[in-house]
Amino acid sequence: MITDPLFYAVAIPAIILVGLAKGGFAGPLAMMGVPLMSLVISPLQAAGILLPLLIAMDVFALWAYRGVYHLPNLKILLPAALTGIFIGWLTAAYVSDAHVRLIVGIVACLFTLDYWIGWRGARAPGPSKFKGGFWGMIAGFTSFVSHAGGPPVQMYLLPQKLEPRLYVGTNVIFFACVNWLKVLPYVALGQLGFDNLATSAVLAPLAPVSILTGVWLVKILNAETFYRLVYAMIFVISLKLIWDGARAVFGI
Repeated sequence: MITDPLFYAVAIPAIILVGLAKGGFAGPLAMMGVPLMSLVISPLQAAGILLPLLIAMDVFALWAYRGVYHLPNLKILLPAALTGIFIGWLTAAYVSDAHVRLIVGIVACLFTLDYWIGWRGARAPGPSKFKGGFWGMIAGFTSFVSHAGGPPVQMYLLPQKLEPRLYVGTNVIFFACVNWLKVLPYVALGQLGFDNLATSAVLAPLAPVSILTGVWLVKILNAETFYRLVYAMIFVISLKLIWDGARAVFGI
């Protein structure tokens, strides 16, 4: 188990941010878990410590949003995500966290810019097998590598302008399934050893409090405010990911 106080000084706020996102408030915050913890430990170990916590958070989130989901989108996204997870497992030794951060950051940044200057006034599209299959696969891959599956799913779901609780509930079920699908590959890669699991257990009490706070925030915000916050948060985090990824890849 990790005993370094510096680790917990970083890990505690990281888990709180992830919990708020799991509760539905500013979902892109979930992407900050691994990057924040990577300030003091390796990204691989951070991902291993986070996975059991994400699964624990999923239990509370599933209860909070029980019966609230968009089935046609889930039928498209989940099979595609399984393919992405499998690709992530096969390429785990060749793809670095820096490359994933850079790619996810660029795509997320372009996505928010397109929203602000492009199709804001357009009619909301419905589910699409092609778009959902593509973004679901990307989400499975990036989620496997660094728990960064949020932006790809948001790029597919947000333009549909679902009611906020329906949007969040669909995300909750999708990532609950994805996180369980990642368990076996993570075990095979040695990311769920005793030390990591013990550290996860120490941080686990933060899960229910942060999730329920996120659920409460979603309930008190109207749809327009909710989506403005989500897009703004995606943009800020995308810039952070681009900077971190470019600095590591290009030696900036």
